[in-house]
Amino acid sequence: MELKGQGFTLRGWRPDDAEALQRNADNHKIYNCLLDVFPLPYTMENAVDWVDMMIPQDPLLVFVIDIDGELAGVVGITMRADVYRKAPLIGYWLGEAYWGRGIMTQAVKLVVDYAFANLDITRLQAGIFSTNPASMRVLEKAGFVKEGIARSAIIKNGVVLDEHCYGLVKEFV
Repeated sequence: MELKGQGFTLRGWRPDDAEALQRNADNHKIYNCLLDVFPLPYTMENAVDWVDMMIPQDPLLVFVIDIDGELAGVVGITMRADVYRKAPLIGYWLGEAYWGRGIMTQAVKLVVDYAFANLDITRLQAGIFSTNPASMRVLEKAGFVKEGIARSAIIKNGVVLDEHCYGLVKEFV
């Protein structure tokens, strides 16, 4: 499965993605905007373990952002359970070398279209750290609406931050 964007492709995972994953993910600027489950340093062992976990996905929910045949970042859906089973989370990151090109907005739009067409969901949600206005702009350009701010909801690197909560409901796409 591949989804084509302008200058990139969203695709499934390959064993040879580990090297580019490790190189692009091992970055303080990326780590500072993601959940603590995303490690720093991002070692080759972390990369191999992640790729091994991603390869057998069915359906494909977490995509490689491929630029010129190499992993440049990741965009995906995290399904949830219980009362949230129809409202998965969308998340993403892009290697710093690729920032400022409009890639992530396009990638998010492609995943939104894919998710609403292929998954039994009613909405997509995202929570963005208050220190990441670029990610807020990505979501807004992709049609998401800021639904609120959860004050002092996050602790990252020992600092208390607000979480900006975004949503996109299927009926509005």
